[in-house]
Amino acid sequence: MNSPQDSAQTNSAQPNTEHLETSDHGDTVRVETFYVSEKKLGHWTEARRIEVRARRASLHLDLRSHRIPEGEIVVHLDAERSTVKLLVPDGAVVDERELELPDRSKVKDIERHVPGSGRRIRLTGRLQHSEIRISRGGMANLSTMFSREFVEEARRAHRDGDHPALPDPSLPGPRPKDIV
Repeated sequence: MNSPQDSAQTNSAQPNTEHLETSDHGDTVRVETFYVSEKKLGHWTEARRIEVRARRASLHLDLRSHRIPEGEIVVHLDAERSTVKLLVPDGAVVDERELELPDRSKVKDIERHVPGSGRRIRLTGRLQHSEIRISRGGMANLSTMFSREFVEEARRAHRDGDHPALPDPSLPGPRPKDIV
């Protein structure tokens, strides 16, 4: 028969499939995703330093918000068998020189060699069998609009008589009320 000790050991041996942690430490935000698909869209942070830990996960990070202060954004990555998609503003310069890419890890950026004069985003850390995808402009907007979060934001904005901020949070204009 199974004793309470046996069931406790069995449960602790199974992987954590629902773990997501976001913590804000001053000017640094920590995002941890394990075995899930997570999207951080719109005005989800005001920090310029983001620490990401991902294990067998899919993570979308929107870095287009006008609430992120001017200056360089540093994204420190520790990813294993994961996909991290960064939604960045048009003209942003993504610097990946400090990112370790062993094994089959890669950074996919169509505008990698196009000179940009916008915000600088520096990627640091290590990827293991993972990839980073960079989306700008219209592709970033489409990626956001085809999400459950956008539908919820559009419904909230309609209900409150406001405009949704998710398609492109960097645009000037009416902003949704802060949700507490």
